[in-house]
Amino acid sequence: MSMFLVGQTISLDGTNILWWLVIGLIAGVLASAITRSRNGIIMDVILGIVGAFVGGFLLSLLNISTAGVIGTIIAATIGAIVLIVIARALSGSRRRVF
Repeated sequence: MSMFLVGQTISLDGTNILWWLVIGLIAGVLASAITRSRNGIIMDVILGIVGAFVGGFLLSLLNISTAGVIGTIIAATIGAIVLIVIARALSGSRRRVF
């Protein structure tokens, strides 16, 4: 099975799923640190993985492509930050975003 993620087509084998988790963890932790969120490690991974889809979609709308692991981490971090900001807006949290 193949999927399109942040400018590249990948297959869903065990190694790639492990990379998704690692990149999701890095992106989620970065997004949490930037926005000063306290989500927990599991939520950071989820935010990073879902953020990769969101970031890839947003960057594709702007005709920006990413390359390699660093580009994917940057796109995933951007997406995770967007998700955190949206979650705070919907929850009515009065905490500052940055």
